[in-house]
Amino acid sequence: MMDPVPSAHALRRAPIQQRSADRLARILDACAELLDETGYENLSTRAVALRAGVPIGSVYRFFGNKRAMAIALAHRNLDRYVDGIADRLADLPATDWRPVVDAVLDEYLAMKRSVPGFALVDFGVPAPPAEGPEADPNHQVADRLTELLSAHLALTPDATLERAVLVAVEATDALIQLAFRADPAGDPGIVAETRAMMHAYLARVLD
Repeated sequence: MMDPVPSAHALRRAPIQQRSADRLARILDACAELLDETGYENLSTRAVALRAGVPIGSVYRFFGNKRAMAIALAHRNLDRYVDGIADRLADLPATDWRPVVDAVLDEYLAMKRSVPGFALVDFGVPAPPAEGPEADPNHQVADRLTELLSAHLALTPDATLERAVLVAVEATDALIQLAFRADPAGDPGIVAETRAMMHAYLARVLD
């Protein structure tokens, strides 16, 4: 089964055959590993090609530059995040929204602690987006979470819910960054406060 293919605008050419999809996955895996080792500024397409064991031309077949490659990695991370949440929700009843919100936070924490490159490129690249608010990573995360929450809890995804989820995503993002600055594994006290904040704030629209 093919890994989710990053959004088309991040790729010069989308893979069609499984062999091509496997090569793209190796390139993104190498990109993620090198982000942890060298940081974004020192990341290079040549180093990624060497780590992935592919010709440099294979990298340029998919990506015009390292920014496009990092954007594709971010899109893959978001797809995996949504899939991970969906797996957690499969075991949760739709009668109580709080465990659902906990699942959203717990999956993010799990990825933050275990996914290579996630500290620098979670759902967006370090440089600010130039395409406008709709391209902002937190807007994309909020849109996907609104869809998930609406489907699982049988809610109408109206403007009020969309705005509340976006605010919760922005606030949680800032607090989790704080938690991981305080402790490489995520400061437990700050994580607990973040969870309490999410429950208190989202109760306005989910109770």
